[in-house]
Amino acid sequence: MRTRLDHIVIAATDMERGVSWAERALGVRVPRGGVHETMGTRNHVMRIGEEMFLEIIAINPDGPVPAKPRWFGLDDPAVRERLDRSPAFLAWVANTDDLDAFLGAATVSFGKATPVSRGELNWRFALPSDGRLLAGGMLPYAIQWQTEAHPALAMPDLNCRLLGLDIYHPYPEWLGAILDAVGPVDMVEVHPLPPLELPRMAARIDTPEGVRLLETLPGRCGCPSRRG
Repeated sequence: MRTRLDHIVIAATDMERGVSWAERALGVRVPRGGVHETMGTRNHVMRIGEEMFLEIIAINPDGPVPAKPRWFGLDDPAVRERLDRSPAFLAWVANTDDLDAFLGAATVSFGKATPVSRGELNWRFALPSDGRLLAGGMLPYAIQWQTEAHPALAMPDLNCRLLGLDIYHPYPEWLGAILDAVGPVDMVEVHPLPPLELPRMAARIDTPEGVRLLETLPGRCGCPSRRG
């Protein structure tokens, strides 16, 4: 089983707000992607590495309400409150070549393997039944692409490259052990925080205007008291 960082996710209550926020943060305008019919969302995407991309995701106002909670916690009132304040770097996704083995090796629940599609793209995605963020977004969702080539290779390349993802957590050993069980994941480093500080993430991205930092907003603490 191989596990790698697949993509990072910026979320917004409105797609135009999300695209404008990312443009101010990175100096580039992320192009349109498509619609996730079964999830009630839509996205914009761009390549940020050989097999990595950045996604901006928002609820699709023109689509039907999905039968189950949307992914990335987009139906969670606490997440919506955060995104009402501002679009934000919210989550990350790990790519595995064997999702069943990934879920079997995991020491916490990452959700159930769920088929998803967007246009001609098909993949399997580990999704919690309530759509919640895993450990407040500090743990990744897991994806297995069902394509010959990684979809990032066909995405617009705006000369942005992910340099690394840093996760700061008051329980770094706990978080690191969970990641090691399903990885370890290249380009991801876990750093300690004092016990009372809320966890956060920072993605370092090299852009045409220099290295930029995408940081998560303070949120609920993902910690050992709650399974992922």
